[in-house]
Amino acid sequence: MRRPRSVLAVFLGFSLLTAAGVGVSYAQTTPVIPAAAARGATAPPRPSAAVRQNWIQRTTGTQSVALTFDDGPDPVNTPKLLDLLKKYGVKATFCLVGHRVRDNKALVARIAAEGHTLCNHSWQHLQDLRERDDAYAFRDLEATNEQLHKAAPNAKIKYFRAPYGNFSPRLGDFAARLGMTPLSWNVDDQCYLTADYGTGATMRNRMFDIVKRNTKPGSIILSHDNLKPHTIAAYETILPWLAQNHNLVALPTN
Repeated sequence: MRRPRSVLAVFLGFSLLTAAGVGVSYAQTTPVIPAAAARGATAPPRPSAAVRQNWIQRTTGTQSVALTFDDGPDPVNTPKLLDLLKKYGVKATFCLVGHRVRDNKALVARIAAEGHTLCNHSWQHLQDLRERDDAYAFRDLEATNEQLHKAAPNAKIKYFRAPYGNFSPRLGDFAARLGMTPLSWNVDDQCYLTADYGTGATMRNRMFDIVKRNTKPGSIILSHDNLKPHTIAAYETILPWLAQNHNLVALPTN
């Protein structure tokens, strides 16, 4: 049956408004990588012909142990974590997400000022970043570094951690061309398994058991502070134990 013209016009108008609304919502919630400067986008370098056998750093290479915290900065949890680290005189490495750096520059400046190491953790933590084309992947890393340097101009960004640890030789090569070493870990406290262990004592005790059991000289420990207040609570117990039993360091930038 043919629609009356007036009804059809209303229907089309509603459809256009709905589409526009969806578009606005998407733009507000999706962290788009900023375009390169007006001089023109940096051309992605060609990946090298050969990649070293051990191109991902998984240990500190010394007897010291490194704490690494991912996915921030979190405006609520990261300051609490910084206070806790300061209490025990511990330096750590913060693997930071570009769009959150952009939105929390003062907090990133504090991280750097207090002697912690900054690490590039991509622009928006895409699980499939290693599958993106050369221009996108390279710009993702480059834009994140730009925001880190805006927040902490004198900080050296020596490390890149791929989202979810999904490295590839190509991502590693792009990181190297920006002066960064791909950074992994060998101890994972699994603070993200909240669906299985909740966020209370069960989770905190489990995190402590994992760290206590698996940490050895040279370990790099993976944890997360973004949207995870239980991590701060867990490290109120984990941190003094680590400080008593291991030499804790921020990963070096020289």
